[in-house]
Amino acid sequence: MGYPKERKEAVLKKMLPPNPKTIPQIAKEEGISEATLYNWRKVARREGRLLPDGDNTPQGWSSADKFAAVLETAAMNEAELTEYCRQRGLYPSQIQQWREACAQANDWDRRQNQRLQEVRRKDEKQILKLEKELRHKEKALAETAALLVLSKKLEAIWGDEEK
Repeated sequence: MGYPKERKEAVLKKMLPPNPKTIPQIAKEEGISEATLYNWRKVARREGRLLPDGDNTPQGWSSADKFAAVLETAAMNEAELTEYCRQRGLYPSQIQQWREACAQANDWDRRQNQRLQEVRRKDEKQILKLEKELRHKEKALAETAALLVLSKKLEAIWGDEEK
């Protein structure tokens, strides 16, 4: 049994901001299985539609949804952007932050490599310091062991004078 396209669209609208409902809520209201609703949302996302995961706050949006919002607003002027944000419960500053994050995403690899190199240098310095300290302690231990052996040999040769 297939659902009419109009009904699917009406149900998908309930998932849209600014007041999106969760899929379990919609399933209960509409009498449609959650699996069907998840599938409809997945298909709509593949078509390029922005359908957040039901979290009312933009912080709960997935990175794919944020990226889709950035793409949708890329060519908009300020008035269009304001209207778009109003419809979806967003602020233009949030779109701007997401746009900057998308622009910096390609630099992530380079920054990550730099950070890893710095950590590696620090680790190498720490390893050298610990190896030096270990050599020093090994020498001190060897010296102590030698002194102990010599004192026992001396005692064996000369005997214990206190007895």
